[in-house]
Amino acid sequence: MATYRDIDKVKYLCDCGKKHPICWLYLCRHCFKLRCGDCLLHEVDSHFCPCCLENLPSTEAKLRKNRCGSCFDCPSCGHLLSTRATNTFIVNPEDPTKNIPKKMYYLACGFCRWTTRDIGIGDKPVATGGWQDLESPHLDRVTMLLEYYKKLSLKENSEKEREKFIKRRGHIYYTDKFSLATVALKRKALNSPSAALHDDDTTVLEIEPAEMVTEFPELDDEIFSTPIQLNKITTIDQRLSSPEFQPVQVNNMYPRHKHLQVRKSVRCKKCDHNLIKPDYNSASTKFKIQSTAMYHVPELRISNYNVFSPKKEKKITLTLSNPAIYNMDIEFSPVQGEDLFSTAKVDLPKKKIVLARRDEDALYEGSTSLENAFDDDPAVIVSRKLNKIIFNIGVTPVISGGEVRVAFVMRHSYKNVTLGLPSEKEEVQTVLLEHTIYAQLGQIQ
Repeated sequence: MATYRDIDKVKYLCDCGKKHPICWLYLCRHCFKLRCGDCLLHEVDSHFCPCCLENLPSTEAKLRKNRCGSCFDCPSCGHLLSTRATNTFIVNPEDPTKNIPKKMYYLACGFCRWTTRDIGIGDKPVATGGWQDLESPHLDRVTMLLEYYKKLSLKENSEKEREKFIKRRGHIYYTDKFSLATVALKRKALNSPSAALHDDDTTVLEIEPAEMVTEFPELDDEIFSTPIQLNKITTIDQRLSSPEFQPVQVNNMYPRHKHLQVRKSVRCKKCDHNLIKPDYNSASTKFKIQSTAMYHVPELRISNYNVFSPKKEKKITLTLSNPAIYNMDIEFSPVQGEDLFSTAKVDLPKKKIVLARRDEDALYEGSTSLENAFDDDPAVIVSRKLNKIIFNIGVTPVISGGEVRVAFVMRHSYKNVTLGLPSEKEEVQTVLLEHTIYAQLGQIQ
């Protein structure tokens, strides 16, 4: 959990120059560089509802305004509304003197106990599809604006395409002399998108401009004397959750259609290769391609909170874990050039450290002792367990007060085993990756 809780303590330098936690970074298997969210291209693969897991194409999701048609959110607390069934008695059409039971349905929230009966919505005879949507009072105005700007964009595109065919020149080609270019231009114009547009389609009608409100009605005197009943007034979050209505009273809150979510792919901007490729099935949690940095780069953590004294060296214990299925060689070195981040001098291990591979079977078998498997320096390596080691570094603050920060470079071996199965004569590609790490170790007492 330290990876996701104390994410600001240890950060890695992205190739673009920004510092991010390792859980926010990706490793490109082709460029061998760390990438953050700004260095990637995000592509939407599919839209789906997180509750009913219904897959929708992009065009249909756009028509539905990115909302699910059968799932609703509570307008009071935002949780999912569930369908409840109840039995009511109605008059038997065959025998008016008798009543027969009939099953009716309503929506209820299991968290705040809000129901559709609280606002006067009657029960429906069907479980799904019987809930009518409220019509926005500004629907006509918004539709008119959309049509206006749509025709305006079509007109601008058609004018740009016409300018491509109208060329001014002061001489005559042989094709123009014998009318050969006329046939070619007609064929090209018929295949262009502007040929399908008629004059009526590109005619932009003038719409009524919006009027600025300069005068507001005065407040009633009762607003200063009538006590406010907070249980009948909606909060700011409840109003902004329905921007087209923004109800003021609690009895005007209606169920909201649940927002759709997307499955997106992540692509590197430099080499245009996929780093994240999820499965198309919305019910699946697997990935076809997953190149997050947590699965390829060693993760550095601070073992405990430290308190320093000015100008005095202190030994700090750090934890390093190997996420890969092969052993890694780790080397440390100071940052070259000007370092404006560090406020202390750091004494890094001089020798190479071998980090054991990740073996999930050994965790359940109980074979966790690896002290004798590697030639470790006891002055540097405190302990070793499975794919994790605890080692010491010396830190000497150069400031008299404030936060102690250090920066250093970590190099590790990386085997590109995910590109494909190598043949008998080929070997697995092994490269040496270099990352700059920024760590916040503690405060000066």
